[in-house]
Amino acid sequence: MRLRALNKHVAAVLRELPFSEAMARLQAEEPPKRLLKPLFSCLCSVEERVKWFAVSAMGRAVTALAAEEREDARVVMRRFMWMLNDESGGIGWGAPEAMAEVMACEPGLASEYGHILVAFMREDGFFLELEPLQRGLMWGLGRMAAASGDNLRLLLKHEADNYILPYLGSADAVVRGLAARAAGIFGRPAAQDNLRALRNDRAEFTLYDNGRFLPVTVGLLAAQALSPGGENCEL
Repeated sequence: MRLRALNKHVAAVLRELPFSEAMARLQAEEPPKRLLKPLFSCLCSVEERVKWFAVSAMGRAVTALAAEEREDARVVMRRFMWMLNDESGGIGWGAPEAMAEVMACEPGLASEYGHILVAFMREDGFFLELEPLQRGLMWGLGRMAAASGDNLRLLLKHEADNYILPYLGSADAVVRGLAARAAGIFGRPAAQDNLRALRNDRAEFTLYDNGRFLPVTVGLLAAQALSPGGENCEL
């Protein structure tokens, strides 16, 4: 199948099939390296289902790629980083989410690149100014921390919790809601006051969670982050 046809086919699979079937079909039909270009294209889709299923599929594809040739997987991670670099000339839509999904699926890559994701939070680092990218960053930090082992979670907590507080006060509801969820997963003690202030925040949005699209409010995520065991809360 030629690349243009493959791009259309992958988008159609993500659009039309249930999540588990879409993931299984893509893995069965094409080797992981051949899926990369179509999935990168789908990360920029204006269709939420196509974009988010592409994020999940990217995690699976790069994990399989790492098992075959680890350096090829590192090339993909470096491409995500380039997409978010001002010098790339692009915006980097979907890159923080996909980068985090890969690391959630492949702990070895997380140990190599987890600190890079944190650097995108920092004004003295590779700070992402656009709120849509900050949404992806907050989602990605929560996704990676929730899926990670204790050692990586402690590393993320040590690095990321110093920078997450400003995101809890964002003017963008999705950013502050996803930041609240991430703070709960990190178990960030200093965020307690900020989280309490968000409990009555009724701003609504849809949270993507491994094939599910869940209606949530900022207040719900803040309350869950404050609950006992909030660092392991499930929706």
